[in-house]
Amino acid sequence: MRTAHLLLAAALVLPLIGCDGGYSSPSPAPSPAPSPSPAPSPGGPSSTVTIPMGASTLGRAAFNPADLTVDAGATVTWRNGDTVAHTSTSDGSGWNSGSVAPGGQFSVAFPNTGTFPYHCAIHPGMVGTVVVR
Repeated sequence: MRTAHLLLAAALVLPLIGCDGGYSSPSPAPSPAPSPSPAPSPGGPSSTVTIPMGASTLGRAAFNPADLTVDAGATVTWRNGDTVAHTSTSDGSGWNSGSVAPGGQFSVAFPNTGTFPYHCAIHPGMVGTVVVR
């Protein structure tokens, strides 16, 4: 199990090497990309997005909630409650969970304000947005 966690962590971090880490918010000033983290930080603010059964056919209802507003510094965790794999993939250069197996989860820390739309790379109709204030 530890090896699987290390491989998942390497798969999440290696694509980020060489990137400038920038992410443009709708405001004129760019904000840095959210950073993937292995789990929500203990004691820190966190929110959960659930991926329900049959999510691939639910469109905007596939991520619950589809639109999530959190304070800067929060960690958001996606939990896959479906029977098939899904991803949480930023529409920009923010993050990519890779395949999250049924029962699995993926977390991202959002240190800066902005609006961060995302989708499932396996099922593109699954979409959501994290708004960080």
